[in-house]
Order: sequence, then structure tokens, then C-alpha cells
Amino acid sequence: MKQHLAGIRGNVTPCKKVPPEVRFMIQGSLKENSEKAKEKREAIHIDDQLGANIDDSHVDDDIQEITPRPAQREGHNNVQPTPQGKEKAQLDWMLTLKVAMSKVASMGHGYTGPRYHALRVTLLKDAKKHVELIVDSFRSKWIETGCTIMGNGWRDSRQRPLINFLVYYPTGISFIKSVDTSGIEANAKNLCDLFADIVEMVGVRNVVHMVTDNASNYKAAGHLLCDRYPTITWSPCAPHCINLIMKDIGEMPNVSDLSILASRIICYVYNNKWPLNWLRKREGWKEIIRPGDTRFATTFIALKSLSDHKKDLQGNISRVQNFFEERQSKSS
Repeated sequence: MKQHLAGIRGNVTPCKKVPPEVRFMIQGSLKENSEKAKEKREAIHIDDQLGANIDDSHVDDDIQEITPRPAQREGHNNVQPTPQGKEKAQLDWMLTLKVAMSKVASMGHGYTGPRYHALRVTLLKDAKKHVELIVDSFRSKWIETGCTIMGNGWRDSRQRPLINFLVYYPTGISFIKSVDTSGIEANAKNLCDLFADIVEMVGVRNVVHMVTDNASNYKAAGHLLCDRYPTITWSPCAPHCINLIMKDIGEMPNVSDLSILASRIICYVYNNKWPLNWLRKREGWKEIIRPGDTRFATTFIALKSLSDHKKDLQGNISRVQNFFEERQSKSS
């Protein structure tokens, strides 16, 4: 239709009744679209030609800088990288931004980053394969020294029960798998089967130890796992044991009453501007730590924080008492 109104021959017959000003306007629009398409084709051509044929020896792991190639030092841009080099640069751009920016800068003017489809599909698969190769390289160390499988149970923002499995060995810790246990009944047998799948994944000969939470079902599953694999020992998670101990101590009547009073004091301080502003102006003042619901030990940490602020809080109470006494005497 635009070619018909603009009077361009070839695909359609030109319109003889269109006014000159309309023909001129449509011709300008077609010319602008043609220039944009030409620029886009040139950008795609540059993206296909330019790559990341950069030697890894030019990258210093500490300072993260790229040594320019000889042709780039002389100001030439006639470098023709290989497609494999381009793919490697795009993968590095996704994994480590700082190194990738240095690589992109060293490739000269005109280089464009990977497209959305490449980031979402091809490069993501390459990144996953890259991580899998790194994990596979650790398996030789698991055979030499043996390893410990650690299971960490938690809930995400959607309140789904998840278990993260990690492998610990003298060199470090590797993440293996995250399992959603929403559709699994958390009894001893099902948990034992789940742990057995992880053991088989890591290698029965490589695993010497299993660490999980200290809940009764996890404890029973650990014993079943040891019966199934005699070379593996099970032990509860030490921080979880400490949390359970703190929970039992916190439920004692005298400790529970003390924590309630401490919570009231903290609420009073932070709900009243005048005492809070006065306390914050005190030399060396630090904010009072409040009890949290995530860990049982936070109750005792908050009690310790109140004990550290005892002097300032007593001074604040005496000032409040004096304030009310003066106010009462004036009113009388």
C-alpha cells in the first residue's frame, strides 16, 4: 500500500490520484524504514563477524584485565575471531560480568552482546554444562579423601518444603541438588530412599558420612540409611541440635517470663520517640537486638543485648520518672 501511494514501481502499480505532498511524505517514511533495516543488517553482520578469539592466558585472575592483541594495540579493527571464540566470550559474559566486560571492550567497536534467545536457551545450557564439568572434576577428590553429604531443610517464599543437598570434602563444598518434598510423605522410609538416591548420585564408595536435621523422622531415616550402606555413618546437624537445646531452655517458665518482659521493654523503647531519640544520642549506643522467630538463640542474644544496654536503659527510666514527677508537681 505504501509503495502504491508513494509511486514506486516494481511490486504494484503507482497511484495516479495521490496528492504530491502525501506521496512525498510516504516516500520519506519508506526511505527511513529502508535505512533502519540496512543498519540492522549491518549490526547483525558485525555480530556474526566479531567474536571473542581471546587467549585465556591474557586474563589475569587477580586484576581481571585483558591484554590487547597486537593488531588492537596498533589501532586495527580487522580482527576476524572464530565463532567458537565468540560463543566463549558470550558464556563468560553471562558467568562473570567483570571479565566479560573486559573481553567485550578488547574486541573493538561494534560488538553487541548476546540476544535474549541465546541467554535464555543456548548460553544457559552451556553454563549448566560448564558447572557440571566443574563438579565432575571434583569426583576424583571425593574418591581420594571421601566426602560428607549434608542435607539442609528449609521453606521458600511459597512455603514449599525443600532440601538442599551438598557434598563436603577437604577442598570445599559443592551443591548437588535441591529436592521439593511437597509430594513426599516425610516418614523414615521415604526420606531414606531420598537419601539413597543422593548417595548413588555421588557414589557409594565416595560417601563416608551423612548429616541431616535432628528431627525424629530424619534420625530414623539416618539409621535406615546406615543399615542399607554399612560404610556410611549418620550424625545430626550440630547447629540444629543447639537450636533444639535453646528451644527447650526458652520454654522453661522463668526464661519464658523473662523473655516476655524483655520483649515489652524493647517494644516500649522503639514505640516511643522521646526515649528512643535520647538513647540514640548516647555515646557508644548500638541498636537493641530483637528476638526473632527463625532461630531460638535470638531470644538469648536479645537478652544479652538488653544486659549490655542496662546502664543506658536505667538512666532513661530515671529521666522518665523525673519528667512525670515534675509534671505532676506543676499540675498540683
